[in-house]
Amino acid sequence: MFLQQLREITTLIFDVDGVLTTGDVLASNTGEFLRTFNIKDGYALQLAVKKGYHVCIISGGSGEAMQKRFEALGIKNIYLGVSDKVAVFEQILEKYQLSASTVLYMGDDLPDYNIMKLVGLPTCPADAVEEIKALSTYISPFTGGKTAVRDIIEKVLRIQGKWFDPNPSASDSGV
Repeated sequence: MFLQQLREITTLIFDVDGVLTTGDVLASNTGEFLRTFNIKDGYALQLAVKKGYHVCIISGGSGEAMQKRFEALGIKNIYLGVSDKVAVFEQILEKYQLSASTVLYMGDDLPDYNIMKLVGLPTCPADAVEEIKALSTYISPFTGGKTAVRDIIEKVLRIQGKWFDPNPSASDSGV
């Protein structure tokens, strides 16, 4: 069942804090909130974009640095400062004429709960809260910000025969 679901995925949607980051936030003297992103997650994200997947970010968090990070990876669908993730999800479905069954979502905490009930393949990092783990078809053995995103993207691309890039660039990780 899980392998068949991976074969049908066309769209990858990720939360940020606790999924693409460890969930730790450093507050700077200027009041900006700083996050650390994993380079291996970045490589997988940009490869998924290059291979034609719809890659989307939906996060309650925001910041210019986050926007620039995702743009550098080639991601076009970046929704930051979102309070209603389900409404954004519905916009994405309509924009691309998608079936929810072809969408993978990775979340880690209660703000992800409602959207995860709607997608075809709900997933989470190993350190997600129990309610999210209970909803998830797949729980990565990796924690948020520590290659959980790479793990699930690699699984999707491998099963669809799209993982390997024979001509990778050293700049593909977006830095």
